Amino acid sequence: MHTGKRYTPIEFIKWTRRDIYWMILIASVPTTLYALGLTFLALPWQPIAIMGTSVAFIVGFKNNASYNRIWEARQIYGSIINNSRSFGYTLRDVLKGKQSETVKRMFYRHFAWLTALRFQLREARAWENMQQERFREYRQEHYEVPEWKSVLADELKHYLSEKDLHYVLSKKNRVTQLTAMQSDELSALRESGTINDFQWTQLQQSLVRLTDDQGRAERIKNFPYPRNFSSIATYLLLIFVVLAPFGLLNEFGTLGHGTFIEGNTIWFNIPFSAVVTWALHTLDTVGESSVNPFEGSANDVPITQISRTIEIDMREMLDERSIPDPIVPKNDIVL
Repeated sequence: MHTGKRYTPIEFIKWTRRDIYWMILIASVPTTLYALGLTFLALPWQPIAIMGTSVAFIVGFKNNASYNRIWEARQIYGSIINNSRSFGYTLRDVLKGKQSETVKRMFYRHFAWLTALRFQLREARAWENMQQERFREYRQEHYEVPEWKSVLADELKHYLSEKDLHYVLSKKNRVTQLTAMQSDELSALRESGTINDFQWTQLQQSLVRLTDDQGRAERIKNFPYPRNFSSIATYLLLIFVVLAPFGLLNEFGTLGHGTFIEGNTIWFNIPFSAVVTWALHTLDTVGESSVNPFEGSANDVPITQISRTIEIDMREMLDERSIPDPIVPKNDIVL
């Protein structure tokens, strides 16, 4: 997540510089040929303008869908914050003075759940963008993805016993198994009479809500923006980028008729065409950079920071003195 006021123009230009080179090259070819006398290459601008309008609508739709996905992801983690806190203080108060070790063990198991969930959500998918050069370059210069710099097993060692750690790591979906272990321990507390049916129901409902949050996050992670919409946007945008310079040839070719710049205005077609096509292409790229809110990009939902915030809150519920530091932005980026 970017925590500054905005990305700077230099960042945007550097981020899209390869596209700019291509836009200039694509605009230069028809312009040069037109200047050499091949004026029949000029196309009427009206149909190209109609296509540009269509592309703008499609790109706008894609950006709106991308925003909805990232906003839903943030709502999911907002729910995880609330459900984690309510689970924590309910469990602490229900077992207060009875089994403090059990409370601590279940708290730490929840920290393990948060850790396993964020590692799972940061796993790469084929449709994600982080292996593209533009994203990789920006990441290397501005931030690191914590889940890519460590191993899940090493992180879980801080929260689980050796027996529980081996058991969890032997499972495919570690997050689900950690919740199942919490449920099993609550069931044992109920059978032993440590908690009554009402208390068990309250705590179990908290686990159900956390499981629902997990499922919603997994749905966004594992279901990409539909490939048919993404593909048609890419193809139409490509066609528009190629045709736009041809549609502006006559306009710039006749510009300045009767003045001292007559005959030279055709070269204005290169920068103007590049700017127009760059604008739409960059809008599409911005939408693509936000469509996967857990992929490790600078526009991700900050699940690592949120998980640390929850851990700090719950450790303070236990009155622990050794509290980890909050995660702060680096170069205005926080994950």
